[in-house]
Amino acid sequence: MKEPVILVSESPVLNTLNFKPFRSMLQRNVVAFLPRDEEPQSIQVKTPWGTLLTAKRGDFLVSELDAPSDVWPVNPEIFDQSYMITEPGHCIKRAVTLLVPLTEVTNGDEDQMVTVHTLEGVETVRAGDFFLAKGVRGEIWPYPKEKALAIMKPVE
Repeated sequence: MKEPVILVSESPVLNTLNFKPFRSMLQRNVVAFLPRDEEPQSIQVKTPWGTLLTAKRGDFLVSELDAPSDVWPVNPEIFDQSYMITEPGHCIKRAVTLLVPLTEVTNGDEDQMVTVHTLEGVETVRAGDFFLAKGVRGEIWPYPKEKALAIMKPVE
C-alpha cells in the first residue's frame, strides 16, 4: 500500500491546483465551546469518517440542522470572517470556500489516501471521496465530496 500524500497549508502543490469558488447558504447549528475554568479546556470531536479533531476553548461547534451530532470545530477568528449568526444557535457561512477534487493531488488516483493537516487536527481520507477546501486564511481541510455536491453552488 502506498504511503498517504501529506498536505499542509504551506505545501507548494496547493499553488498548482485549480481551486474554484463555491458557496453554501445553508443554515447551520452553532454553539460556542466555553467550558468553565474547572472543566477540560478542549474536547475531541469525531468526524463521520472517524477522524478526531480538537476543539479548544472559544472555538465554535458547527453542525448541519439535519445532522446535529456531526459537529466540527471552527477557530473563533475564522468563524468571525466566514460565518454570520442568523439567530441564536444558528448561522450561515457567508464566505466563499475554494474547492478542488482531492484527486488533483493524486493524479487521478481515487484510492490514494491523503493526510491533510487542518487547524483542528490531522485527517487521512480517500482522495476519491473528498474535495480539498481552502478557507479565508489559507487553511485547508478535506470536504466530503457527497456533501459538497449536495450543498455547495459554484460562484459565478
